[in-house]
Amino acid sequence: MSTQLRTLNGLDFTPEENLTRYLHSIKQFPILTPDEEYEMALEYQRTKDKAIAYKLITSHLRLVVKVVSKYRGYGLPISEMISEGNVGLLYAIDKFVPEKGFRFSTYALWWIKASVQKYILNSWSLVKLGTTAAQKKLFFNLRKIKNKLNLVDDRELSQHILADIAKSLDVSVQEVTDMNMRLKSHDGSLNAVVDGDSDGTTELMDFISDNKPNQEESLSHIETLRYRRKMFNQALYVLNTREKDILFKRRLYDKTITLDDLSKMYNISKERVRQIELNSIKKITKAIELMQ
Repeated sequence: MSTQLRTLNGLDFTPEENLTRYLHSIKQFPILTPDEEYEMALEYQRTKDKAIAYKLITSHLRLVVKVVSKYRGYGLPISEMISEGNVGLLYAIDKFVPEKGFRFSTYALWWIKASVQKYILNSWSLVKLGTTAAQKKLFFNLRKIKNKLNLVDDRELSQHILADIAKSLDVSVQEVTDMNMRLKSHDGSLNAVVDGDSDGTTELMDFISDNKPNQEESLSHIETLRYRRKMFNQALYVLNTREKDILFKRRLYDKTITLDDLSKMYNISKERVRQIELNSIKKITKAIELMQ
């Protein structure tokens, strides 16, 4: 595809470009008569000549803008929606069959709308929206219906209104309720600048607390563990070999040894093993207290 067509389908059309300048530039392309359009479409169908495709596409760029203008209320960049609409126009030119008697604009309209709607659905939320025909219809018609009913605020819809909307769109009341909530709670950026900030540098991200310990807390925790380990190792001198062994196997090993196994190992009762374990803890605790 030529560089010109790449620009028209949105690959080189960025949000930074001046939209007004683009809208002015597309007015230079002539609108084809029905006969011119038909002959060109037949010729392109036979030859796939890119120059012919370019003329057909550029003559319908204003149609893309007209379609996109109906989706301004979704808060997405107009330039991006125009780019997606132009992509739909490119799909339409390859699949158009002029012999069926329809104007190219009539056929292309559905491809343009499909591309723009797909972009809106994919961009509206990080959480994937429903993609069934009924859910798409609900997403794109709920706002229109609310505007007709003069329900332009974010208040909850009454059960009566919910039921009427659900019936008209052939979906459940719960689906209407869920979609209305989704439309009211559009995703926002954590990098959005907070209103009223004098220097315009404070973002929402700045107000999110970090629950992870800072470097000072982490270092303090490590030093405390080292100190406690040192005190414990020094206090072990108050225990004899058997006491150390029982204490480690009962309290400090990953896999605890049972009282029964230790009683058999030392040929003493389980109660005696338990007493040695508790006495060992008391001895170490007292030794640590004396060192502090």
